[in-house]
Amino acid sequence: MIRSDSIFGTILRGVVHAPTGAAAIVAVVLLIVLAITGPIIWGTQARAMDVTRSGEAPSPDHRFGTDRLGRDILARTLTAARLSLGLALAAAGTAAVIGLPFGALITVLGQRARAVGLRVIEILLAFPPILLAIFVTAIVGPGAYGAVMAIGIAFAPSFARLANTLASAAAGRDYVASARVVGIGTDRLLARYILPNIADTLSISIFNAVGSSIIAISSLSFLGLGVQPPQFDWGSMLTEGVHSLYVTPAAALGPAAVIAIAGLSTGFLGEALARAMNPLLWTAADDGPDATPTGQATGRVSTAAPGSTAGPGGSRGIPLLEVEGLTVRFPTPRGVVTPVRDISFTIYQGEIVGVVGESGSGKSLTALAIAHLVPYPGTSGARSVRLRGEDLLRLSPARRHRVLGTDLAMVFQDPMSSLNPALRVGLQLIEAPQVHRALDRGSAWRLAVTRMRDVHIPAPDARMRQYPHEFSGGMRQRAMIAMALMNAPSLIIADEPTTALDVTVQAQIIDVLQEVNRAHGAAVLLISHDIGVIAEICTRVLVMYAGRIIEDADLGAILRAPAHPYTQALIAAVPTLDVDRARPLNAIPGRPPDLEAIPPGCAYAPRCPYAIERCRVEVPPLDDLPGGRRVACWVAAARLAEPGPV
Repeated sequence: MIRSDSIFGTILRGVVHAPTGAAAIVAVVLLIVLAITGPIIWGTQARAMDVTRSGEAPSPDHRFGTDRLGRDILARTLTAARLSLGLALAAAGTAAVIGLPFGALITVLGQRARAVGLRVIEILLAFPPILLAIFVTAIVGPGAYGAVMAIGIAFAPSFARLANTLASAAAGRDYVASARVVGIGTDRLLARYILPNIADTLSISIFNAVGSSIIAISSLSFLGLGVQPPQFDWGSMLTEGVHSLYVTPAAALGPAAVIAIAGLSTGFLGEALARAMNPLLWTAADDGPDATPTGQATGRVSTAAPGSTAGPGGSRGIPLLEVEGLTVRFPTPRGVVTPVRDISFTIYQGEIVGVVGESGSGKSLTALAIAHLVPYPGTSGARSVRLRGEDLLRLSPARRHRVLGTDLAMVFQDPMSSLNPALRVGLQLIEAPQVHRALDRGSAWRLAVTRMRDVHIPAPDARMRQYPHEFSGGMRQRAMIAMALMNAPSLIIADEPTTALDVTVQAQIIDVLQEVNRAHGAAVLLISHDIGVIAEICTRVLVMYAGRIIEDADLGAILRAPAHPYTQALIAAVPTLDVDRARPLNAIPGRPPDLEAIPPGCAYAPRCPYAIERCRVEVPPLDDLPGGRRVACWVAAARLAEPGPV
């Protein structure tokens, strides 16, 4: 169901429908009304002193009794609402304004600036908040203003730590990586991709901080550093009431009860507002089935017969992506780990290239390194990475973002984590052309509708106004492909785009990628651990093992006669419809090598049935062999002449 009402109305409806939301709204509204009208109605009575009636018990004339100066405690409690709530809101707001942006900003800064910012937060958190507040009050001076500044600054490090922790988790999601590839600036990345996805937790914290601020300001008043006479708030009244607790209990219990009510109601309102601000909790998911794109679902393909290669990349032409000597490193307590080791390959225009290998072979890290998205603390380096003739390593940051945002697009494995859950799908699609092509909103919207239609999403204009969780899994993946097409890239990197989907939807996504390749001429680098998926769509295959490319050949050659023993084992491990079910499935013996202790020589040698002594001591280079293939194997030439399984 598409909602066309205002954002305010939608959020208000979510707050009302939340548990305790309606009660919290009523309580907070009453407190606000009390803060506005209290001093007007009861202000004179609250300040009227009558020492002859000092310390009286509750009576019809004074429902809460009187204090030591004969002032009406109930009138003073009601009148103090304005100052108490005002100071608490101001202190919590000050803490949030200082701490939240600082903590979130650290997440999107460079590594060195991030480390310095985290150390600053840790140092400030080492001091108890009340001590930090006393220190600030000693500088600013006692009184209402000093109390607000002291509590605001004292609570700011906690807000900064919370924002940094939440933002770090959000910054690691695929949709933030996609935004970085597009070239979204730091301010927009923070405002649209980080803060909205942590707003629910932050809103609870801010509202809870209001109640905590009341207590903290009361503590300063107890120490004589907070509100000063003749002003009075609930904290100072509580301090006075404690001294006469056994004589006039209402003098302390009255302010204490109001403090508790204010703290609970603001906390419940924060919880309700968090629920309303999270679209996953109040929007209804679409119940319709995932529409099938044009073409029949073919199911899992068999590698028993090579078939013809798909797409326009059957013959190699103009180089599109040229990678030379790409290496990725990660520091660990045991030393530096190199999950991608000095790999080189070329992708030609219009080609569909598959990268296959077991988990941990370096497939995804290779793609992330090309897009400059290697996660911290990893680093990548290469002799050159050329995209359409431009070396990405030698471009300025602005030019590199421009090239990556227009000529390269990525489709990640999990479409739910690749789409920003806080933004409607349409807003996410139009962002890239607005940033890089300066399209106005209307033109970008029309282009996005066209791209959604290209990937066979029904009712694209209506779907553009929905949130990602209202899409099915297959539809989310197609929306990601539509997003990848927005700037007409030359290369689409699809990292395990079918892994999280069932067989039927897998076939649909494969059909869409093939159609995108044919209709738009975009080259595709498809990463998968399933050689059956690779065989369905690719024209050429790169086989990776332990961070290296060990075979590079056309699909037909790979399927007819795999040269490397590991490639042969991968193909043999794929079950086919005509397999003898009485026999156990083929499996590759042994385990992939530990990246922290890769054996000398060929990394596959401990598992290889054809390994010779040279394989165990000398690393084989990626050499050219007859037929236009490259293989890193000392015995490959001899093995290529022998018949192998298909």
